[in-house]
Amino acid sequence: MKCEDTKKLHIAIFASHTGTNMQAIIDACRRGDLNGEVCAVISNNSNSQALEKARIAGVPEYHLSNKTYPEEDELDEAICKVLTESGADIVALAGYMKKLGPEVLKHYKGRILNIHPSLLPKYGGKGMYGTHVHRAVIDAGEKTTGVTIHLVEEEYDTGKIIRQCEIEVLDGDTIDTLSKRVLEREHAFYVETLKLISEGVIKL
Repeated sequence: MKCEDTKKLHIAIFASHTGTNMQAIIDACRRGDLNGEVCAVISNNSNSQALEKARIAGVPEYHLSNKTYPEEDELDEAICKVLTESGADIVALAGYMKKLGPEVLKHYKGRILNIHPSLLPKYGGKGMYGTHVHRAVIDAGEKTTGVTIHLVEEEYDTGKIIRQCEIEVLDGDTIDTLSKRVLEREHAFYVETLKLISEGVIKL
């Protein structure tokens, strides 16, 4: 299916740190592999690489956090305002280390995606992110891990699972080697999933 036959996605990305998944999505849109446009990048970390990468890419970027809006309801409203004004029709969390507020969850219900580095419901929930997940997988002696893309709800990692892929845990894997392999797969998997949404194969 050609890009012109698909629905163009207007994507807002939330990222707190390196923004590598964000960069993969921006690059896919620019190449024409994904019929979409990243219309806003929001970070709760003013020093995040994600904001710098967004600036370099010419994508509107916003630092919105408890430093800019100390009251949670004001922060929630400010995020909603940016999303509305940017024209976002889908939100993609990509290493965003803060819960979303009730207004954002309400206005974008069923249109907020998150990517998680395990096969949920295994190794999800509060505190289970990044290397913590991979350490738990290795410590449990798992032979398989993976990547999950799911809808975001009020509680961590509890929303409907949209898509998963499996990744083998190799003998001798360390947290670093497993983390690197999972992250590389995340980049392509997020783009693939957004493409399926734009094509109407996955309906949100």
